[in-house]
Amino acid sequence: MKDFSQFGNVHSIETLGAFDGPGIRYVLFLQGCPFQCQYCHNRDTWSTRQNKRMSVDEILADYQKYSRFYKKGGLTVSGGEPLLQLPFLIELFKEAKLRGIHTCLDTSAACFNVKAQKRFKELMDVTDLVLLDIKHIDPKKHEVLTGSSNEQVLEFARYLDELNVSVIIRHVLVPTITDDKKDLVKLRAFLDTLTNVVNIEILPYHTKGIMKWKELGLSYPLIHIQEPTEEMIGVAEGILKANYLYKK
Repeated sequence: MKDFSQFGNVHSIETLGAFDGPGIRYVLFLQGCPFQCQYCHNRDTWSTRQNKRMSVDEILADYQKYSRFYKKGGLTVSGGEPLLQLPFLIELFKEAKLRGIHTCLDTSAACFNVKAQKRFKELMDVTDLVLLDIKHIDPKKHEVLTGSSNEQVLEFARYLDELNVSVIIRHVLVPTITDDKKDLVKLRAFLDTLTNVVNIEILPYHTKGIMKWKELGLSYPLIHIQEPTEEMIGVAEGILKANYLYKK
């Protein structure tokens, strides 16, 4: 019987990540994602087929090779959707915390299940920071964009608030899809109900992922969408970030 808590299905590793949590970080990208975001720039992470199987010890040994760079950083696990490999993630973060490593989870909460709160609490007990990507506040538009409801995403945000886990909210700004002012106002209203948010990041949509879709022989759904202008980004930041009461 396989021990899924000790081995992870790894897509790739970035040893000097500068955009996925504080400081310079070791970023572990796990394979598999239940969301099917139309703008996904890691299209090859969707499949749950085994890519590279690595143990907790192997990953932390690799982390140690570069640890001199991570004094103000740490370990970030991204994807794909890392919560798809919850048992492994728990064991990895437990061991990381025993070694004094700052742990960060980059997630869209695609796999959050309120019925499994005990296991998620076990993970949050060893998680220093969550990067939570809220794709869309409107449930119908979210389903069009990702192929799934946003109900579990918002439930996860509320759950993290209950636990007082520090969260950075991320929102990808896609022109004509996620930049509608009414939707941004609704998202801001939701964020105002939370007390655990330490930052809000607007991630401008980019077209760098198109090549991956082409390499996989797939048609990119948003080929007609342009990257947002500085003005569009400024409007979104004004709605989502202005006078926000961040967690102290």
